[in-house]
Amino acid sequence: MQYQGVLQKMQTEIGQPIQYYMLFENDFLNVNQILNKEVTISFIKYQCLNCKLDKPIYRQGFCKSCFFDIPSAGDWIMRPELSTAHLDQEDRDLAYEKKVQLQPHIVYLANSSNVKVGVTRKSQVPTRWIDQGAHEAIEIVEVPNRYLAGITEVALKNYVGDKTNWRTMLKNEIADEDLIEWRNKLKQYIPEEALPYFITSNTETHLNFPVSQYPKKVKSLNLSKTPTFTGTLIGIKGQYLIFSDDTVFNVRSNEGLYVSLTINY
Repeated sequence: MQYQGVLQKMQTEIGQPIQYYMLFENDFLNVNQILNKEVTISFIKYQCLNCKLDKPIYRQGFCKSCFFDIPSAGDWIMRPELSTAHLDQEDRDLAYEKKVQLQPHIVYLANSSNVKVGVTRKSQVPTRWIDQGAHEAIEIVEVPNRYLAGITEVALKNYVGDKTNWRTMLKNEIADEDLIEWRNKLKQYIPEEALPYFITSNTETHLNFPVSQYPKKVKSLNLSKTPTFTGTLIGIKGQYLIFSDDTVFNVRSNEGLYVSLTINY
């Protein structure tokens, strides 16, 4: 069976285990159903997620010109503390920025390779944690806009990490942590403007990924260097496909690549 289309981050559904879906223009694939099957991935061309043209992808699935032009790739996406819609100030498109920035946001702790702090829209919980490969997570602050979440994250980064070691996450070399204890310990460092939004009465969320065997020595697949790859899929974690030869493929970091996916039954 063969699928063709432009790669976008896999959609997910909470479950035991988490369910993963690849969406193509006229089709979709439940990736869990092809676990333990031989899969061939072949690069065909580029297709920018915005302009749809066959132009090299620069970042986040966009060609260079789109990345520096469209509102959904503004600096405030990666750095929430730069959000200005709450001040009625435009970056690239104020209507878009108000729509995204002026909605409830969560500051959270997640444990994927170590305990880290992060920010996401409330509507993206637990999707954001799944995408990061976190096996446990907890909300610590719920604020009404992205700016407040951003300045809270910046303050807490002085006391807890804000990056995931993707190799450690994929090897599953992770210790369980008491995230409630972490949450309470970090409360004192939350900025005064965000402190009224501190969450005191929730519990950890635990996530179960469909992986039968974790890689021992991670090898990352780069389709620009290896345009065709064949391997047996044995797991999915975060946005990574894990193959039996320890090769891993980050679907999200390859957004904008038009590929064929062949499942050899």
